[in-house]
Amino acid sequence: MSLIGDLKILFHMLTAKAGSGSDHKDRLEAFYKGQRNAYDNFRKRLLHGRERMMKLLPLPVQGGTLIDVGGGTGSNIEALGDRITELDHIEIVDLCESLLEVAKERIEARNWKNVLAVNADATNYQPAKSPDIVTFSYSLTMIPDWFAVIDKAFEMLKPGGLIGVVDFYVSRKWPEKGMKKHSAWTRGFWPAWFSYDNVFVSPEHLPYLMNKFNPVIIEEWRGNVPYMLGMKAPYYVFVGRKPF
Repeated sequence: MSLIGDLKILFHMLTAKAGSGSDHKDRLEAFYKGQRNAYDNFRKRLLHGRERMMKLLPLPVQGGTLIDVGGGTGSNIEALGDRITELDHIEIVDLCESLLEVAKERIEARNWKNVLAVNADATNYQPAKSPDIVTFSYSLTMIPDWFAVIDKAFEMLKPGGLIGVVDFYVSRKWPEKGMKKHSAWTRGFWPAWFSYDNVFVSPEHLPYLMNKFNPVIIEEWRGNVPYMLGMKAPYYVFVGRKPF
């Protein structure tokens, strides 16, 4: 943990607002280019549950392909640990070239022969073969057409394939039976707070996933936010299966 590094990140988040740019790709680049070197250190204390989601994913018995959508710097893949070598192929797909440069450096440093970094728009990306697993680690809230990218993941997954998602969220005012119900303050504050950086927290992501895929694991948690003493943002972990 580096206070200087954190200050640089916080300064950039406040001054390089993610709203600048002619399209989504330009906005991502404008926002993350100045953060790339300190990105992982800060986000690991903000983006909770990424390792848990990856570890909960059952891998294919033999080989298989995993696509990490909005995978950025490739840090999500590290949560697989030694299981990385159990997969035939892994793709880190992201629209932000600056973050993918960090991913490429990580791939080379770790000597991951089966991992590829791909600069592409996930809403229309078509892999060479249908994957066994598609993951989203805090990327759905940053994709404007989030419903389209979930539909795309469903379309490209093999029958019986898995989707794993971890992200910020708030509950619906009247959530499904058995799901957590957030206060009006929570449902109002966190979407407004995150939206400053074009992170759009929604009550609809989790219900849409639950309707699109057969739920395998659903967990609802709260995680600490750096430098916001005592405040915890709600997030969920979801693993679902595409019907056969």
